[in-house]
Amino acid sequence: MQTDIDPRSLIGRKAFDRSGHKIGTVDEVYLDDATGVPEWAAVRTGLFSRDAFVPLEPSEIVDNALHVPYERGLIKDAPDFGVGRHLSPEQELQLYHHYGLDLASPPPPAQTSGDTSFGRIAGQED
Repeated sequence: MQTDIDPRSLIGRKAFDRSGHKIGTVDEVYLDDATGVPEWAAVRTGLFSRDAFVPLEPSEIVDNALHVPYERGLIKDAPDFGVGRHLSPEQELQLYHHYGLDLASPPPPAQTSGDTSFGRIAGQED
């Protein structure tokens, strides 16, 4: 994905699958805790008004909309973790497997503070 885009600016944008079918509207953007890079978008689908997580890499912004290189059916079948809280390393791993993505590097080990949170939401204060 284009790295010069503020992840908060993705919220509210329309999202489309690889065939150009609308899948919904970006509801939340999740950042990688270790790097701060936008990693996942929660897209509010029309079906049962649920959010489907989609990877932001290799998605792209085209004509002010998020274009995801996956079919609508695969997106709608993504694991549903709800929105508004961290993704655990296990949940993120499920998403990587669902989309057939390689996990470039394993999640960082739990810190001594016991904080195992992962995938914080853009714009949310710690």
